[in-house]
Amino acid sequence: MRLAIQRLAHAADLPLPAYATAGAAGLDLHAAIADEDVLAPGARAAIPCGIAIALPPGHEAQVRPRSGLALNHGITVLNAPGTIDSDYRGEIKAILINHGTAPFRITRGMKIAQLVVAAHATAVLEEVRELDATSRGHQGFGSTGLHFQKN
Repeated sequence: MRLAIQRLAHAADLPLPAYATAGAAGLDLHAAIADEDVLAPGARAAIPCGIAIALPPGHEAQVRPRSGLALNHGITVLNAPGTIDSDYRGEIKAILINHGTAPFRITRGMKIAQLVVAAHATAVLEEVRELDATSRGHQGFGSTGLHFQKN
């Protein structure tokens, strides 16, 4: 699919998002900040990525964490995945939070999140009096246990 992308003026010197490998699902997003920002433990911030996109109808983009930042520093996307709707034309930002124990320094151009583009269905709601029955029913929130059951 083709994706229209606009590089915003404050990101003129930064690379466009790109797939790091041939098998990557996410495009790397870069911090389009003036110089650097520091996220203290427990702090959160909307970090601009310097781009806007025009998704085709029936598609969304998801801003997701980078696994290395999550594992090594406790940095993740607070509203993961952050959904970008097909009719949004503003700047993409990554809402990052520091779940780590040390301040985390974000520098201009740093890879801070990834963007996954996906097709989605639009539901037509049909109100019913009752839902069809299943063996699981309304059980949830850990009802299947933490370990597999040996037969």
